[in-house]
Amino acid sequence: MRARLPVLVLLFGLLFGVRVESGASVGAGSDACVATPTMVIATPETFPLTVTDDMGRHVALATRPQRIVSIAPSNTEVVFALGLEDKVVGVDQYSDYPPEAQQKPQLGGYVDPNLEQIVAVAPDVVLATDVHEATIVPELDALGVTTVVIDPKNLDDVLDSITLIGTITGEEARAAQLVCDLYRRVDDVEARIAGAPRPRVFFELSPELYTAGPGSFIDDLLTRAGGDNVAAGAREPWPQLSTEAVLAADPEVILLADHEAGVTPEGMRTRPGWQAMSAVEHGRIVTIDPALTNRPGPRVVDGLEEIARILHPDRFP
Repeated sequence: MRARLPVLVLLFGLLFGVRVESGASVGAGSDACVATPTMVIATPETFPLTVTDDMGRHVALATRPQRIVSIAPSNTEVVFALGLEDKVVGVDQYSDYPPEAQQKPQLGGYVDPNLEQIVAVAPDVVLATDVHEATIVPELDALGVTTVVIDPKNLDDVLDSITLIGTITGEEARAAQLVCDLYRRVDDVEARIAGAPRPRVFFELSPELYTAGPGSFIDDLLTRAGGDNVAAGAREPWPQLSTEAVLAADPEVILLADHEAGVTPEGMRTRPGWQAMSAVEHGRIVTIDPALTNRPGPRVVDGLEEIARILHPDRFP
């Protein structure tokens, strides 16, 4: 399931803690957000450095990367948000944001990137995800291609990934400021919904009733946005629920992240047995942009804000 569900999340909208081993910590919650315009910008003397990625691999970088390959849409969004577009020499075919990313050489799919094409562009670093853990990463390692794997489990991990990518690319100051800005928005959401009733929420990733469970960053988004995830008791991050389980949970709000599969609120209302569900009865079935909620990149905070508005419209006039 570890490999299959990230693939499923990708197909319906696409889909980091780490540390620097040179002594400086990477990643900070909102309480430690202290970025300022006078922060030191990385210099060549910052390197060499070693980081530990989300596979527990110690990854050494001798110099600041000048040629970056991203084989995941989320990582691509981070790289562009850090102003590193001129250093991107290749992306996966699903990296469609920002629009400029679509002009970069496409080096295969997200699940099945093209090894030969990646090697041919001579990257200094490849940014991968856990989907590639058992496939492309060992092959790149065998070829001596520096690869960093990013696998977020919650919103803090997602923002930590920005810090990590900023560190390995020499853009610590810009990454720190971006993370601080994002945390301020997260804090604003949490302040707005404080004390509000928590509706039961079902987040549909696919028509087969795959959803986000504990240990997934989407589950964390639902919780921070002021909802109670009906799949919170599942045994894995990306479970498949039965129709009976969804009906028994009686969600008060349903979020559809699978409209690209043809799922609509109108169609959901015709599913056998769903008419008596609270969300259906009260018309609280909402289509949400999976590019905001299913990709663990900078726009995930946009997704958090959107979910919070849907769950608590009275708190967002």
